[in-house]
Amino acid sequence: MRMRMWMCSCSRLLLLLAAVALRLASTFYLPGLAPVNFCETQSAECQSAIELFVNRLDSVESVLPYEYAAFDFCQLEEEKRPSENLGQVLFGERIEPSPYKFQFKKQELCKHVCTKEYNIGKEEDKSKLMFLKNGMQLNYQHHWIIDNMPVTWCYDVEDGQKFCNPGFPVGCYITKAGRPKDACVISTSFNEKDTYYVFNHVEITIYYHSEIENAGARLVAAKLEPKSFKHAHIDKPDCSGPPMGIPNEFKEKISVAYTYSINFVRSPIKWASRWDYILESMHHTNIQWFSIMNSLVIVLFLSGMVAMIMLRTLHKDIARYNQIDSTEEAQEEFGWKLVHGDVFRPPRKGMILSVFLGSGVQIFIMMFITLFFACLGFLSPANRGSLMTCAVVLWVLLGTPAGYVAARFYKSFGGEKWKTNVLLTSFLCPGIVFTDFFLMNLILWREGSSAAIPFGTLVAVLALWFGISVPLTFIGAYFGFKKHAIEHPVRINQIPRQIPDQSFYTKSVPGIIMGGILPFGCIFIQLFFILNSIWSHQMYYMFGFLFLVFIILVITCSEATVLLCYFHLCAEDYHWQWRSFLTSGFTAIYFLIYAIHYFYSKLQITGTASIILYFGYTMIMALIFFLFTGTIGFFACFWFVSKIYSVVKVD
Repeated sequence: MRMRMWMCSCSRLLLLLAAVALRLASTFYLPGLAPVNFCETQSAECQSAIELFVNRLDSVESVLPYEYAAFDFCQLEEEKRPSENLGQVLFGERIEPSPYKFQFKKQELCKHVCTKEYNIGKEEDKSKLMFLKNGMQLNYQHHWIIDNMPVTWCYDVEDGQKFCNPGFPVGCYITKAGRPKDACVISTSFNEKDTYYVFNHVEITIYYHSEIENAGARLVAAKLEPKSFKHAHIDKPDCSGPPMGIPNEFKEKISVAYTYSINFVRSPIKWASRWDYILESMHHTNIQWFSIMNSLVIVLFLSGMVAMIMLRTLHKDIARYNQIDSTEEAQEEFGWKLVHGDVFRPPRKGMILSVFLGSGVQIFIMMFITLFFACLGFLSPANRGSLMTCAVVLWVLLGTPAGYVAARFYKSFGGEKWKTNVLLTSFLCPGIVFTDFFLMNLILWREGSSAAIPFGTLVAVLALWFGISVPLTFIGAYFGFKKHAIEHPVRINQIPRQIPDQSFYTKSVPGIIMGGILPFGCIFIQLFFILNSIWSHQMYYMFGFLFLVFIILVITCSEATVLLCYFHLCAEDYHWQWRSFLTSGFTAIYFLIYAIHYFYSKLQITGTASIILYFGYTMIMALIFFLFTGTIGFFACFWFVSKIYSVVKVD
């Protein structure tokens, strides 16, 4: 009876806890991403003012983004900017308040914001107008934000589909030959040759969701349509007449009046689904599934090959080797058993290899955790800069495993210069990345771009590196050197065995070149979307696909390296350590080749500074990818070699 009562009370307690958990789950939001209620009248739980923030301006024809203040647009004199996280600063985002202020449900028609005048006699005005025209020539795009949502420009594309761009152009240009460039194709009124048309008017529509009319509402979308008007009466604009054209030759005084109209529309879309209309306009899902299927076919092929080697060839080899009793019979054998006394011989340049392995482990763990959190939704596009912030913080905190792995393998390779090893682990790869990054930053500083990292942030990054990452690397190295060297399953012979002449396919260079093809084949489609998000400023949100491709890449690198390692051991070539690292690491060379192809075939980047920046940042990505894939290949091969030689009887 007591038992039954105890079980009953336990079940009630569990039900109560479940109810509390559901209640908490329903009210849980990520920091900074909680919904805001809007009303027509201000109250403690409901606000009436809607603020519009402006972000940096960027272009697909230039790598150089610029702050909103760099252009001569309507600006507020003094107002506090919202704080930016480390990721936003590193990506060059510069969010600031704007003079566009709205009241919830208050319609406005052709509301005047400000007027900018350019006088032919002033050099400052000439310079401002030239910068504005250059922005239109290179198709620079505004990025506006309302309630943490991008203000989108939705327009028709082929097959009657709509594409919603989280930005809209500053203006457009009609060439001397009369050919409209970029956004000038949207209207036939843009027809004067060698003329720039500035989009000085925006028609904004804000969509809100409310369960009950006249109750608190939540904003679910903000869309606009850019237009150009040469206002006849600047003080009292009516948003009619011809477009605002600025001739290339600056001959007379020009006045540009900036205006807006705003409308509010009730929407059935709920707040939780408010990003869907942007993401659904990017029809990439079918391509992503094709990419996954393509990658899975490669994985199944490699898995079949590895399984055949493991279950048939290798099993037969081990059984045959273990049945040999006499020395004469053993001498008649050939294959991977013959190199058992040399297979764990320390590699040449073991110091550099151990340092690369330490940095590779650091990058691998960082990427795994970052992608895992991104899949859970913690690093969504709504949480700006969070992805980069997470990656940098994790890299800094993962100095300990880097130091430990580098020290442990260096000791196993017979190395004794432990101070040099820990210093190289702390400074070699991070130093190369930082030097490249700093040189790119100097170019950005010179060009006055918003992507230039402020000096204070640069000092903060150095403080994270020297103050946290380096000490953690030393701690990891201390524990790595204190541990005993890795025990190998077989002894190493004193005299190295002579390696016989190799056929073309078992030589190092052809094997390394072939080894990177299959891993690259798994990722090249996903790589296209990643490069698009970086250089074409498209939103990347498919972290579930990316995490799946990450897992497939790890498996493919491991299996391809193990296969080639087995073939080389059968050819009595026991130098597997560097070869295993370089075989899968060569995927980074294919990545570099693809990045060059992407630059020439997909981008319209012009200007020496932009080209240097593109290839400078690409080299950083290639180095990180090289260390990441190379480390996977080495550890897969290390496990394979240790496993097969541990089950063979060796006298």
